[in-house]
Amino acid sequence: MIGRPGVIHITPGNASDVKTAPAVLAKAPGRVRRLIADKGYDADWLRQDLRQQGISVVIPGTRARKRKIRLDKRRYRDRWRVEAVFCRLKDFRRIAARYDKLARNFASALALAAVIALWC
Repeated sequence: MIGRPGVIHITPGNASDVKTAPAVLAKAPGRVRRLIADKGYDADWLRQDLRQQGISVVIPGTRARKRKIRLDKRRYRDRWRVEAVFCRLKDFRRIAARYDKLARNFASALALAAVIALWC
């Protein structure tokens, strides 16, 4: 699944990424084996929930964390692929500028951009 979006989940601009993670994972096709994410997803409740589901967690801890988190740096290096997907999608002006007012229209434009940019 790395390198191509498996789920398109539109959220409000003020929504926290870590709070929407369970909804995105629930929509994911197939079995999720590993979650590679940035420091914005560092929450004990999310880590615990993912471990209970048998998902390997590759999320660096924040500086404010009292107890250090071990990070598998070799696996964390694959995160560039996620960032590359967003970079390719933002090549489409309509996606980068968010011209659409309705979430439905934006999701449609995003799906079309994903097909053109990532599967063609």
